[in-house]
Amino acid sequence: MKRLLLALALMAGTATAFACTNFIVTKGASADGSTMVTYCADSHYLYGALYKHNGGKHKPQMIPVTNWDNGRHMGVIEQVPVTYSTVGNMNEHSLIITETTFGGRKELKDKKGIMDYGSLIYITLQRAKTAREAIDVIVELANKYGYGSSGESFSIADENEAWIMELIGKGMKLDDKGNNLRKGIVWVARRIPDGYVSAHANQARIHTFPLNDKENCLYAGDVISFAREMGYFNGKDEEFSFCDAYAPLDFSGMRICEARVWSFFRSITEGMDKYLDFAMGYNANNRMPLWVKPTNKLTAKQVFDGMRDHYEGTPLDMTTDIGAGGSACPYRWRPMYFEVDGVEYVNERAIATQQSGFWLCGQARKGKTGILWFGTDDAATAPLTPIYCNTTKVPWCLDEKNGSMLHYSPTSMFWVVNRISQFAYLRYDIIGKHVRTEIDKWENEKLAEVEKMDAKVAGLSAKKAQKVLTAYSTTTAENLFKKWDSFDKYLLVKYIDGNVKKEDEKGFLDNGNGKNIPAKCDFPGYTEKWKRAVAADKGEILKVVK
Repeated sequence: MKRLLLALALMAGTATAFACTNFIVTKGASADGSTMVTYCADSHYLYGALYKHNGGKHKPQMIPVTNWDNGRHMGVIEQVPVTYSTVGNMNEHSLIITETTFGGRKELKDKKGIMDYGSLIYITLQRAKTAREAIDVIVELANKYGYGSSGESFSIADENEAWIMELIGKGMKLDDKGNNLRKGIVWVARRIPDGYVSAHANQARIHTFPLNDKENCLYAGDVISFAREMGYFNGKDEEFSFCDAYAPLDFSGMRICEARVWSFFRSITEGMDKYLDFAMGYNANNRMPLWVKPTNKLTAKQVFDGMRDHYEGTPLDMTTDIGAGGSACPYRWRPMYFEVDGVEYVNERAIATQQSGFWLCGQARKGKTGILWFGTDDAATAPLTPIYCNTTKVPWCLDEKNGSMLHYSPTSMFWVVNRISQFAYLRYDIIGKHVRTEIDKWENEKLAEVEKMDAKVAGLSAKKAQKVLTAYSTTTAENLFKKWDSFDKYLLVKYIDGNVKKEDEKGFLDNGNGKNIPAKCDFPGYTEKWKRAVAADKGEILKVVK
C-alpha cells in the first residue's frame, strides 16, 4: 500500500497536463446580472471534495505551503494578520479564482519556487476581497517566494469584474550561494469587457495587449524585456504576444485545448464556424478572439450545461464515429494519441471528461450572497448543488476526509456519482440520457429554490442569514447524496444485462404471477452505425443463412 501511495503521489505531478476548462461570464453577459466562472478540475488522481478554510485573525507566524497536485511540502511563507473564509474556489466576499495549466516553455520552471499554482489560488482567496486585489496578491506571493509550477491561466472574478491572468516562471539562474536570480514570474492580466464571455482550456490565450490601459490591462514590467533576453521575441513592443512568446501554439494546443473554447463559443454566439480549421489544429493563423459577445444573455443553467459538451453537432462530435461503440458513448480512454500503420491519430478531448475530480460554477451576485454550484466527477453525469459562499461548514458527503481515490466510501458524493457515471458510459445513449434528465430536474429545482432563499434571508442580520444559508447548503447537498444513492440502485434494477424494464408512474410493472417478474423488458440493442460496422468487419461469419 505504501508503494502504491508513493506511485500515485509521483504521478500526480503530471496529472494536470491538458486537464481543465474554464468559462468566464461577465455580469453584463448573464441573464441575472451575476458574474460566473466555471471550473472542471480534471485529473486521473484528484479526489473530488469541497475544501474549506475558516478565516480569522492570526499572530505573526510562518505557515507551510503544500503542493496541491501531489501533497509535497514546498516551503513556508509568512501568515497575514487576517484571512477570509473560503469554500472551494470562492471566498466569503464572492471572489472566485480557478485555473487551467498551459505548461509553456519547460526551461522556465523554477525548481526552487515555493508557490505552486494551487497554493496561489487557495492562499490568495484567503487574502483578497476583489479580483484586482487578487492579481496583486498572486504577483506578490510568486515574486517573493518563487513560482514552482509551469505556465498557468487564471480566471479571477468578483461581483463587478472578471479577468484572465496568464503567468509563467523565469527558470533557473543561480548565484554562488544557490539563490535563484530569476525568482518570480512574467505575467499579463486582461479585464474581460462587461457584456462579453471568455474561456480558456490549457492553452495560453492572451495574444497582443494594450500597453497603456491600466484600467483594463496589467502586466509585469519585464514581460517583454525578459522575452527578448531569452530570445523568444525581437519585434516592436506593441507587437508582443504573450502566448506566442511563452507558450507557442502547436497541434495539441489547438485540437486538444482551444477546440474546447471554440465549442463553447460556438454554442453561445454566431460566426464561430469560421474558426473550425483552427479548432481542428489545421490553421494556427486563424486564431479565435480572446472573448466574444453572446447572442443572448446566459442563464446559470446554460452555463452549467456548457460544461457538459462533447462537441455534439460539430465535425468533432464524439458520439457519431465508430469510437463511440454501439451506444454512442462520447468518451475515449487514455492515452490521448494512438498509432495505426505508422500514422498517428488523436482521441478527442471534450469539455466534459471522465477523469474530473470536481467541477463547479461560481456565481458572484451584486447585493446577494455568492453561490458555489459544486459537483464531483464528470460534469455530463454529475449534478451541481448550491453552496453559499458564507457557509460555515462542509456537508459530510463532500468532505475531503470522507473517502479518497484509494478508499471507497459509501457516504461520499464522489463515489456514488462515479458509480452512476461508470454505468452510464456502458450504454450512454439510453442510461446517459436518463441520468441527464434527472440532473436537469434537480438543478432547475435548486435554481428556483435559490430565489426563494434569497428572499428568505433578505431582511435578516448577516449572522442569522449565514446560519440559514449554511443549513440550506449542507442539507441540500446531503439530500442530493441520498437521492443519487437511491438513483444508483434504481438504474441497476432498470437497465441490468442490457435490458430496459417497463414501468409506470408507480414503479416497475409486475406480470401478476406473484413471482415479482417484470411484465416486459425491451432490448434496445446497438446503434445503426455500429451494426453496419460489425457487419462490414465480420459479416461473412455472422450472416444468417436461410
